[in-house]
Amino acid sequence: MRYGNTDENADANTNASTNENTNRNGNGHMRWNRFGMRASVMAAVVASAALMVTGCDSGESSSASVDPASASTTPTPATSPSVASPVASAAVVTPAVASSPAGAAPVCSAGSLKVAARQAADRPAGTGIGAAIVEFTNGSAKACVLKGHPTVAGAGNGSPEKNAPLSVTTTGSASPVKLAPGGKAWVKLTFVQVQGEADGFCESGAEPVVYPTLVVGLPGAGKHQAALDDGQFAQCDNKVTVTAVSAVKPS
Repeated sequence: MRYGNTDENADANTNASTNENTNRNGNGHMRWNRFGMRASVMAAVVASAALMVTGCDSGESSSASVDPASASTTPTPATSPSVASPVASAAVVTPAVASSPAGAAPVCSAGSLKVAARQAADRPAGTGIGAAIVEFTNGSAKACVLKGHPTVAGAGNGSPEKNAPLSVTTTGSASPVKLAPGGKAWVKLTFVQVQGEADGFCESGAEPVVYPTLVVGLPGAGKHQAALDDGQFAQCDNKVTVTAVSAVKPS
């Protein structure tokens, strides 16, 4: 709102003008201090404002340099080195059960074997049989395996049900013998020999025993009745020494 110029206002303006002129004309030094101080104050204000602007710009620039999407308070987990799975050494590693290797032939079944016996060429001196060779033939269409030392029993009157087990002494180490269809394996039985002529006698003083057939068993392959192709089994003391199953025919 504007007002008209009254006498009071005119006098005030006149006094102000007179004082200003007096300062300007009568005391130049005071005029320089007045405006010099005013300029200093203005320079300080400008400098402070510049600092504030600089500070604001610096803060804004610092904030703007950070991607808000990446400014997460959740720490980034450290990358752990990959560790090889123990199972895939382990097999898990589980320990293997002792068994026949994959693809190995099975043990010959009792029904797949054909058995024959004859006197051995190399036998103790005496009037008894002394020693016999028992031959096993694979009569099946598939390969099979024999292994081990045989058991031996005398069949009374040729009857396997009326057998008398003999005391067995083993010789040699046992190893698997693979029989192809028609293949053969052997064991040798050596008895305590009967001495003398005719019915003979036993050096131990026991009575000689004669068996028309023997029952020969093999581990896992059943028991088999065998008869000599010439004569009967005569022996002393119900003892026999046996070899392990062999792919080589003994003498």
